[in-house]
Amino acid sequence: MANGQSVVPGMILLIGSGESTGSSGRAFEALVKRLGIAPRISVLETPAGFELNSERVAGRVAEYLEKRLQNYKPKVVTIPARHRNFPYSTEDEKLAKKVAESNILFLGPGSPSYAVRHLKNSLVWRTLQARHRSGAYLAFASAAALAVGRCAIPVYEIFKAGDDPHWIPGLDLLGPYGLSLTIIPHWNNAEGGSGLDTSRCFIGKPRFDFLFSQLQEDTTVIGLEEHTSMIMDFKRACSKVFGKGAVHVLTKVGGEHIFRSGETFPFSMLGRFFLPEDLNFGIAEDIFRLLQEDQDETVSSPDEGAPDLVRQLVEKRNRARAEKDWAAADYLRVEITRLGWQVVDTAHGSEVKPLKAD
Repeated sequence: MANGQSVVPGMILLIGSGESTGSSGRAFEALVKRLGIAPRISVLETPAGFELNSERVAGRVAEYLEKRLQNYKPKVVTIPARHRNFPYSTEDEKLAKKVAESNILFLGPGSPSYAVRHLKNSLVWRTLQARHRSGAYLAFASAAALAVGRCAIPVYEIFKAGDDPHWIPGLDLLGPYGLSLTIIPHWNNAEGGSGLDTSRCFIGKPRFDFLFSQLQEDTTVIGLEEHTSMIMDFKRACSKVFGKGAVHVLTKVGGEHIFRSGETFPFSMLGRFFLPEDLNFGIAEDIFRLLQEDQDETVSSPDEGAPDLVRQLVEKRNRARAEKDWAAADYLRVEITRLGWQVVDTAHGSEVKPLKAD
């Protein structure tokens, strides 16, 4: 992995609900366009790993993404990381390797408390964190969006089993960047009708208000309305809202701010955001090895020995891609190919290797 001076964490897509609907599809397309290279998407089963049909739950999302993003020729797979200790474990190195090979990782519906229990500090989760720091994009919907915050609501235990309202420690994905976030999907859920308040991810506003009072002063709550999502852009330090509804940003000091589809707001509204000088911090040697293996397999030959003209064309293509001039980038790729070199796009940038003779 490159050092923190040259690498910015990948974008993060947070989805309130409807990950397989048109409103989320537009956000996924925006994500893939910004990626700029062929998407290798992995859908992790973990949040729904306790369900007998978890393979199908993840499979439906994978099928949707494959169809919705077909113009970008994605490679979409599911990763059956279902449990910490059983077969298909979140400690399985083979499954972690699949995470390392991905440039977009998605986690979705299920149980937030189950997801936290079986992902926290696991090999799969640590690999996901490392890939994000090296540029991979992440997407979390519904239960997974709730699980990745600093605090999470055990929805099933409260709404279904009758536990008193309480928080559990979440996966705290964004803590290393100074953000103490708690994410609440299904913010405006109305499935209970007029007789039952199922907003705030099914627990209802009165119970949520009590839980909000228990949070620390520096915590920011992001409430995602249904069929609504937001993309967090670490390079620009801002978020953009997509979909049918709104995103609610709540703090004890600043009150509530509401942002609707198409609007953007800075990370400064979420807390004291910063990028560490070294994005490699806290990444163990076993994770570095997985990432290095993937890099070695993805780019089998560096651009050493490439003629100056080829190098110049690669630099021009990189600038075209950065400016989202995809037509120019495609033209330059063809020109590089005519000179006998193949462009290889990776999460770490573009490189070239000689074309193999027929």
